[in-house]
Amino acid sequence: MRDPSLRRSLALFRAFLREQHDPEHCYSLLARDAVAQVALHIGLEGRIVVDVGGAGGHFTEEFRRQGAHCYLFEPDTRALMSRGHIPEGAVSADGYLLPLRDAAADVYFSSNVLEHVADPETFLSEAVRVTKPGGLIYLSCTNWLSPWGGHETAPWHYLGTDRARARYLRRTGREAKHKVGVNLFPLHVGPTLRQIRARQDVLLVSARSRYWPFLPGAITRIPGLREIATWNLLLILRRTSTPTAQPNFPRKARA
Repeated sequence: MRDPSLRRSLALFRAFLREQHDPEHCYSLLARDAVAQVALHIGLEGRIVVDVGGAGGHFTEEFRRQGAHCYLFEPDTRALMSRGHIPEGAVSADGYLLPLRDAAADVYFSSNVLEHVADPETFLSEAVRVTKPGGLIYLSCTNWLSPWGGHETAPWHYLGTDRARARYLRRTGREAKHKVGVNLFPLHVGPTLRQIRARQDVLLVSARSRYWPFLPGAITRIPGLREIATWNLLLILRRTSTPTAQPNFPRKARA
């Protein structure tokens, strides 16, 4: 599917609506789409790719199908077992402290993880550390004020997180998986872009709406509107050779 296109966006949206009932279809389609986006910026044959937070391994498998040497790092054992088995070669590891040497990867890939970490700046610094100069960093995240910002409780998160969780419990009979301040953190487009542009060790290649079918990069340039209309923020970064001084604080554990 051509990116961007209305056909592509509709196919991904329909798959997303079926995610609870048919996760295999949803994530397989999303993996094919995301890997194709990466391939627009860097050839994948023979490349070293790290998939951070890739859960059941759909993205890892697709990278391998495209000829890359991809390695999955996921701290949540339940997520690793989401397809009934642990993906081949997967490593239980935290995105804040990866068991990799500096500049190990040609491509760092992390899909919809950034909103689940308490300290995105440290998470990004680790992504930069393990990526080779000239390498690519792919990050996507669901921004808080998008219609899907509350994840399974959306769009009721607009009325308050406690109210949204209470409604979800009444409707489903079970607690919501995500809790703000524990494993979901409000992330906003504007501050995220400013934080990245302030760094000297990455170049912002593209900031766009991941799924929007028309002028996806234009939306992220409009303050206010971008916080709602972006839906899912996609960032393509190029690792430079210039280091950025980081504050001296201990690394936190990933929520």
